Amino acid sequence: MTDIQTLVQNQKTMFRAGKTMTYTYRIHQLQKLQEMLNRYEPRIYESLHKDLNKSSYEVLTTEFGFLQQEINYTIKHLREWMQPKKVKTPTTHKGAKSLIYKQPYGVTLIISPWNYPLHLAIAPLIGAIAAGNTAIIKPSELTPYTSELIKEMITETFEEKYITVVQGDKEVSQELLEQPLDFIFFTGSVNVGKIIMEKASQQLIPVTLELGGKSPCIVDKDAKLEYAARRITWGKFVNAGQTCVAPDYLLVHRDIKQPLIDHLKKEIEKMYSEDPMQSGDFSKIVNDAHFDRLVSYLDQGKIVYGGKSDRTNRQINPTLVDNVDWTSKMMHDEIFGPILPILTYENLEEIHDHIEHSRNPLALYFFSENEKKQEWAIKNISFGGGCINDTIMHLGNNQLPFGGIGTSGIGKYHGKYSFDAFTHEKSVLKQTTSFDLAFRYPNSKVGRKILKKLFK
Repeated sequence: MTDIQTLVQNQKTMFRAGKTMTYTYRIHQLQKLQEMLNRYEPRIYESLHKDLNKSSYEVLTTEFGFLQQEINYTIKHLREWMQPKKVKTPTTHKGAKSLIYKQPYGVTLIISPWNYPLHLAIAPLIGAIAAGNTAIIKPSELTPYTSELIKEMITETFEEKYITVVQGDKEVSQELLEQPLDFIFFTGSVNVGKIIMEKASQQLIPVTLELGGKSPCIVDKDAKLEYAARRITWGKFVNAGQTCVAPDYLLVHRDIKQPLIDHLKKEIEKMYSEDPMQSGDFSKIVNDAHFDRLVSYLDQGKIVYGGKSDRTNRQINPTLVDNVDWTSKMMHDEIFGPILPILTYENLEEIHDHIEHSRNPLALYFFSENEKKQEWAIKNISFGGGCINDTIMHLGNNQLPFGGIGTSGIGKYHGKYSFDAFTHEKSVLKQTTSFDLAFRYPNSKVGRKILKKLFK
């Protein structure tokens, strides 16, 4: 038996012992998780800076702070979430009670990506703990400092048979996917998501897939351009554009394209200076392969701002590219970097044709002061979630489910939705033994007549 097989079997043994089922146990583990993050806070900032050159501001707002908020919210509401939910019972079931019990899946696997290596490993873990599961975390090998820190933190804080970290490359992931797991939570690319789903289907293991896609940012001619430019700049270039819900491309009404470009240039310089690579606070690209892929896009279209790159430090300045269309290489896949192509439209109906090239994006952003147009975009375009007159802020509200649709993902999480993601809702009907309804049985003389009435 391999180490991974033994690990999974040990977690199954612990889960079957029922230790994770109680409210007291789960709350205690969430508190330990919270204390762990606080204890390691300085090293969290250090490791994320080493891996991705993340500024302390970015670590606080997009990684550490988010997790603190999520844990606090879960601790506050967990007792309520765990309670069986009573639902209505039809007249045909007189004397019975109908309830939905919240059952944990069992041994869960969390495969996390490199772009937010702490956030996207620990946020699903909060849901797994809250729902009463055990968990194996497989962090990305592309962010070695943070992955090693996650392993150290988890090893020091939790029993291996409850929560553990397994490091390694895709061969390790493949071995994990061969195990008799009870649930898989994956965040990453569409192509790898397909592999995860295929492997899970062989054992009928339920999955949540948080993927990505080309998220459009639409700016109509009545938008407030100063606000739009500021919010687009922030949403696009945080973490050097390596965000699954970053605006992937701009769809701008042709009448306001140049004024918007002018505003974007100003906002980039306000937030990141004229040369962000020299500021020391702009995130770097995760590895050479991703850097080379992004640089290959820079010879397409017309660079109207930025374009400077440094291979030694794997950095690319915020870049705006005009004269791009759907035949351009950068429009074939999610960009996942600090390059923002600009396309134009004249009528709202044209937007459909653009988005059809990369359907079901994870996010959509629409800037307009016209409520009818806003509602048109919300109702007529398929996307995972998004914002009107803002970018990526929907992630920060744990009352909103976060997840994709179609090629951008399956399932959702954040807040209570994380608890729900790691929970099977078990339907139970409790029948009375005080009496019995004779008409439900086939030998009842009046049964058919009564049932016909009740069903109507």
